[in-house]
Amino acid sequence: MKSFDDKVVVLTGAGSGIGRALAVNLAGRRARLALSDVNEAGLAETVELAKQAGAREIKADKLDVADREAFTTYAEGVIAHFGQVNVVINNAGVALSGRVNDLDWEDIDWIMGIDWWGVVHGTKLFLPALIESGDAHIVNISSLFGLVSMPDQAFYNAAKYAVRGFTEALREEMLIDGHNVGVTSVHPGGIKTAVARSARVSAKDDQAATAKFFDEKLAKMEPARAAEIIIKGIEKKQARVLVGLDAHVIHNFGKFTGSRYQDLIAMGAKYVMPKKQAD
Repeated sequence: MKSFDDKVVVLTGAGSGIGRALAVNLAGRRARLALSDVNEAGLAETVELAKQAGAREIKADKLDVADREAFTTYAEGVIAHFGQVNVVINNAGVALSGRVNDLDWEDIDWIMGIDWWGVVHGTKLFLPALIESGDAHIVNISSLFGLVSMPDQAFYNAAKYAVRGFTEALREEMLIDGHNVGVTSVHPGGIKTAVARSARVSAKDDQAATAKFFDEKLAKMEPARAAEIIIKGIEKKQARVLVGLDAHVIHNFGKFTGSRYQDLIAMGAKYVMPKKQAD
C-alpha cells in the first residue's frame, strides 16, 4: 500500500501509546480512521490529536476487543459507516507479570482475551471486507516476546507467540488464494508507553517496581518513532517488522544461541529483575 489517502483504517487500542501515535501519523496521511479503545477518555484525546493532524474522517467507539459479541457489532457498524475497510491494525494489548504458579486464572483469562482473542476477532471479522476492497493490509501487533520468551511473562509470551503464528499462517493463505491483502506481524521492543503501569501482576510481585523496571530499563523508543517504522512496513508489505534496536539484538541473540538462550536469560534475570515478595 503506497498511500493512505482516503483509505479506511481500523485501529484498536488507539487511546494511548503506539495506538495513539499510529492514529496521529495516519491522520497526517489523510486516512479515514475507525478508532477504538476501552478507555474513553484516552480515546477522546487521540481523536482531538488526529483531527489536528488532518484526518479526513474519524469514527470513535469504546470497544472491549475480548468481547466477541461487542466486536461483531462494532465491525458491522464500521463497515456500514464507511462502506469499505482497507487496513486493520490490531494493536490493543495488555501485560501480565508473575510466575505461572503464582498467577490467578482471572488474570490469565484477561490477558489472553485481549492480546490473543482481540487479534483474532479484529482479523476474522474484518477479513471479508478487506478481501473485497482489493487493496488491503492487516497488521497484528505481537512483541519481541513473541520471538523469545522471558521469565514472569509466560502468558504474555503465549499470547504474542500465538499472534505471530496466526499472522504468518494468514499471510500464507492470502498468498495462496491470490488475495491482495498484505499481512504483517509487528514485534516491538521496549516502547515508552503506559503498558507496564496498567499491567496486572501476581500477588508476589510489586506492581510499582515492575513498572519502574520496564520504564527505566527497557522502554527506549518513543511511540511516534515506532509508528513510523510500522507504517513503513505496511508500505513495503513486509511480513515481519522488528521495532527497535533491542528487538533486533535480542531476536538475533535468540537465533544465534538456539534454545541455549533460555539458560542465559535465566542466569541474567536473577540479577536484574525486581525481587519477589516473600510468602
